[in-house]
Amino acid sequence: MTSKHTGEPELDISIVLPIYNEAGNLQLFIPELSAALQTLGRPYEIVAVDDGSTDDSVAILRALKQEEPHLRIIRFRRNFGQTAAFSAGFDLARGRYAITMDADGQNDPKDIAKMLQVMEEGDYDIVSGWRQERKEPFLSRRLPSMLANRIIGRSTGIRLHDYGCSLKIYHRDVAKNVNLYGELHRFIPALASGLGVRVAEVPVNDRPRTFGKSKYNLSKTVRVILDLVTVSFLLSYMARPMQLFGLAGLVSGGVGFLLGLYLALYKVLTGADIGNRPLLSLAILLMILGAQFLVMGLLGELQARTYYEVQDKTVYTIRTEE
Repeated sequence: MTSKHTGEPELDISIVLPIYNEAGNLQLFIPELSAALQTLGRPYEIVAVDDGSTDDSVAILRALKQEEPHLRIIRFRRNFGQTAAFSAGFDLARGRYAITMDADGQNDPKDIAKMLQVMEEGDYDIVSGWRQERKEPFLSRRLPSMLANRIIGRSTGIRLHDYGCSLKIYHRDVAKNVNLYGELHRFIPALASGLGVRVAEVPVNDRPRTFGKSKYNLSKTVRVILDLVTVSFLLSYMARPMQLFGLAGLVSGGVGFLLGLYLALYKVLTGADIGNRPLLSLAILLMILGAQFLVMGLLGELQARTYYEVQDKTVYTIRTEE
């Protein structure tokens, strides 16, 4: 797989750490993370992206930086959301591997070593953590996650048990070539499936939160479901929108035409008045909708053509050249 990001990686590992009001957890987690990274014996950095925290998170990060020179602090002007924090971390990461984690301490830094081993021995592009013994409520967190995992797997062919686990390792080429917005950070393996990535899943430790409370709530569940619809469309029809809208147009227009033909024959054979029949209105409406769907498909094809040509994007990806 080739990347359009120029330049070779300067480090082996870049930890991407989105942070929002985690002052209590940072004092324990950053030293623990640093100790685990030092045992690997690899050049690394910790890219801490503060997502507009209103507590003492930034002050604590600055104090921790005195002891951890590999710590980089990126501050947003306001709260943009976790997806934006991941995106900024990927853009600024200098490592061969971008490793995403939560800053609340629920991800265990000791799991990084075995995930890296799987990544390199299997020549994978993504290695995802799988929290087999989750410490979260079943109805509010685990059940929606299980349903989402199944839907995403069926839509993309990338079947993971735990899409929601933040502990993941991405090869540089993947991290630099995935565009994120909304709540799409949860679906990066699915989005990257269009690049032809190889994905592995590794069981990891899930620890209870020590301080603070989860930022996840019912409103995020709704947003995740809506983003799931977006992901499914992008993966299936982004490069060929006519196949979606065109099919809908043909079905709608075809049914309308058949209804109109039936009414016309009925008029000829019986001489009955069909001008006031609701079925005639339905036939006309379906044919108009069919034409509109076809126009939408053509406009989508033009946008897809512009997307690939203006940005000089290819419709293929290359893993290696030997």
